Order: sequence, then C-alpha cells, then structure tokens
Amino acid sequence: MPARYAHLSPSAVQTALAESLAGLRRELELPEEMPAEVVAEADAVVSSGEAVDGSDPDRADLRELEFHTIDPEGSRDLDQALCIERSGSGFIVHYAIADLAAFVRPGGAIDAETRERGQTLYAPDGSVPLHPETLSHGAASLLAEQDRRAYVWRFALDADGAQHEAAQPPVRAWVRSRRQWTYVEAQAAVDDGTAPGPIALLAEVGPVLIAQEAARGGASLNSPEEEIVATPDGYDLRARVTLPIEDWNAQISLMTGMAAAAITLERGAGILRTLPPADAEAIAEFRRRVELIGHPWPEDMQYGEYLRRIDHADPAAPAIMQAASGLFRGADYVAFDGEPPAQLEQAAIAAPYAHATAPLRRLVDRFVLAMCTDAPAWAREALPALPDVMRRTGSLANRLESGAVDRVEAAVLHSRVGDEFDAVVVSQTKGGSRIQLADPFVTATVSGSHEPGSRIRVRVTESDIAGGRVTFAVA
Repeated sequence: MPARYAHLSPSAVQTALAESLAGLRRELELPEEMPAEVVAEADAVVSSGEAVDGSDPDRADLRELEFHTIDPEGSRDLDQALCIERSGSGFIVHYAIADLAAFVRPGGAIDAETRERGQTLYAPDGSVPLHPETLSHGAASLLAEQDRRAYVWRFALDADGAQHEAAQPPVRAWVRSRRQWTYVEAQAAVDDGTAPGPIALLAEVGPVLIAQEAARGGASLNSPEEEIVATPDGYDLRARVTLPIEDWNAQISLMTGMAAAAITLERGAGILRTLPPADAEAIAEFRRRVELIGHPWPEDMQYGEYLRRIDHADPAAPAIMQAASGLFRGADYVAFDGEPPAQLEQAAIAAPYAHATAPLRRLVDRFVLAMCTDAPAWAREALPALPDVMRRTGSLANRLESGAVDRVEAAVLHSRVGDEFDAVVVSQTKGGSRIQLADPFVTATVSGSHEPGSRIRVRVTESDIAGGRVTFAVA
C-alpha cells in the first residue's frame, strides 16, 4: 500500500477520498459554478412570471388531473408526473413533462450554457446541473402542490396495454402534482393497498406494457449496479436492484419516447436515440458464454425473454448479465431533417425511440419536445449539432461515474487490505478475470484465468484512494 495511505484513520480516509474526488473533477475539467449571467437570466425569467416564448395564453388548464411524481429519495429536479385513470376495461395515461422551452430563451445565456453542459452530471460530492437550480429545483420542476408548466401526453390503452390510436402530440398545459413519492414509498403503498388511484393503476399498466415490450421483441438489461450511498461515516457501495414500480414507471417513459419518435418521423425532422441490433458474431459469442456458464439460451427464445427469466439471486447471474452487455453496444443519437436515418430503431426497445422525458437533466429532450409540438425554428436549426453535444457529454458522464466508483471502492476497502472475500467470476479479459464481490458490491479484476460463473476466494492486497485503484489476488 502507498505510504501516503498506510494506517489512515476513518476520518483521514474520508479526507483522502474528498481530495481524490476533487482531483477527479479537476482532471475532467468539470465546471465549478453556474456563470453569474446564466443565474441572473434564470432569476429574471422566474421573476417575470411569464413564459419566454409567449406560450401561456394558449396553455391548457389540466390542474384538475391528479398527477403524482415518483423519483429517487431527495430528488428536486422532477421531470415527470403521471396520472392514470380507468377507461372501460382499459386505461388513460396522462404524462406531464417539465416545459423548459417556457424558461429558456433561444440564443440567451441559459441556452448557450446548456448546449455546453449537455446533461446533469452526478458525483458523490455533488452534481453539476444542466440548468440553474432556480429552474431545475424550482420554477421548472414539477414539485408537489405547485402550479407548473408542462407538456402533457395522453395515451389511450386497452386492457392489454395496446394503444387505441396513433401517437398524438403533447399539449402544453398547466398541471399540479398532488404528491412527490419516492420509489420505496410508492412501492410500499402499492404492496399494502394504500396507494391512491393513479399510483395503484401503475401496478396494472406497468406489467401489461412490459408484456407489450416482450411481444415486439424488446429487451432490457436489468442487472444490479454499483450504487454509491452516503452514510454518516462517508460513503458505502451497495448492489442496486430496481423495484417493480421503477420498471413500471420506466415503461411509461419508454412509451412516451416511442410516441415522440413516431411524431417526429412523420413530420420529417427530429433526433432519435438509436441502438443497432446485435450482430451474428455478438449473438454467437453470447450463446457460447452462457452455455459455458451452465445456462444455455434456447434456440427458439428471443434474447429479451431469456434475460427476463434470469434469477438475480442465482450466483451465475452477474456473469450472464456481463456476457449480455455485448448485445447492447453502439447506442447513438441521430438527427434528421428530411430523409429519415438508415438506422431507425433502438434495438433494445424494438422500435424507433427519442429522448423526451428528462428535459431538466438532458439537453436533447427540450428540442425533441419542441419538435413534437410547434417545431420552432430554434429547435430545428439546432438538430445537426445535438448528437455531438450528447456524445461528448455522455462520455464525460461515464468517465465521472467510473472514476467516482473507483475512488469510493478504494476508500471503502482501505481498512480491509489483507481481508478475504467470496467473489463470482463474470468474464475473462486480457488483463485477467473480472470478478464481482457481493458485500461490499465491488467489481474488480484479478490475475489468472477463471471460468465465468465460477466462485473464487480473493484477498485485497492494495488500496490507492488517490488513483482509485484496488488490487486483488486469489486467496
């Protein structure tokens, strides 16, 4: 272990981690503060009480609808609110999305800054927001018991989740959310029967939409992820597996993104989120790897259905999910104005798809929503530049997340140098075997060749907090 970090006290470990995370921010050249002129413009827009694009006189009043938001605990940037009602044997789904076009003046300071930032970046020591918090945590956020501007989508579904009509553009409206739920609260209310109607009905709509996804050949890679959790003593790493209500809620967002893609394709201009289908080589490699792991993929089963049937409690599940990641490569943004792109579909969704449900946290959504409604010149003119912005900032977000996880892993395991852990081998790489620890939930590499899906015992031999490196050896 480097002498600098030998025998550090718990408080010193947290100080070293804070220094390392600050160094990561400098290395990635993350902006430290929102420029004063951007904050001033946001404050002025909010103080005026008027939409910058003059949309308020024609805005519908949908405040009688019982909207609710469901988000991670502590969220303030609330992009979406839902209201579900019964309609005969089917459902009406109303989905409200924060209306940023009402706050961001084209060509203004906020517009220019958000085109640089691209998306909100998240780190353990604080986020780097896309918008001034006056907007993202305030006037533009769909906070409970507040009148808010939103794009409201309406979907008429039958009992099986199929849509009665073609995708319709959203309506710009006033809405009022009744309550902000955390995922844990909403799931508990559904489970004990105390959820209000719109939340309770999500438990019916979500599963039928998942069935619709399966029928069209869609797939999702719902593998546990390393989650950094703040604790009184600093940070910890845990396995995060989504609750059912998160998957149901995600289906509403996916349905909206597919509708946005359909509308912009019909109109001939927009920007899609694409993913090419897995090629024959990747599929053959996946079949080979899961066969070796002992969980063969039946020839007559779509890979989406195969992945949905994986039991996450199975010790071989991490290795299977790691092998499946090779089927989900090549995601991109493609802008078009006139001729539609050759690659239309997002293969994991099995349909054309556009990002349209997180405008507070992702730049491209503001433009997609605008193109779905009145398609203003400012949105259309920006289309060609947006893919590069989203690729650049997406890469930055991935580097920040990876670097932060590496540093927290090193801090969590600093006092465990010499300790042994059980691990599951998830893949074989040029540098050795990729392994997954269960507690703490850490992914690492150990030297040597070990069969994916097998269990081995490993020992922590070194922890470098500054460099975000933890070294393991087979025990």
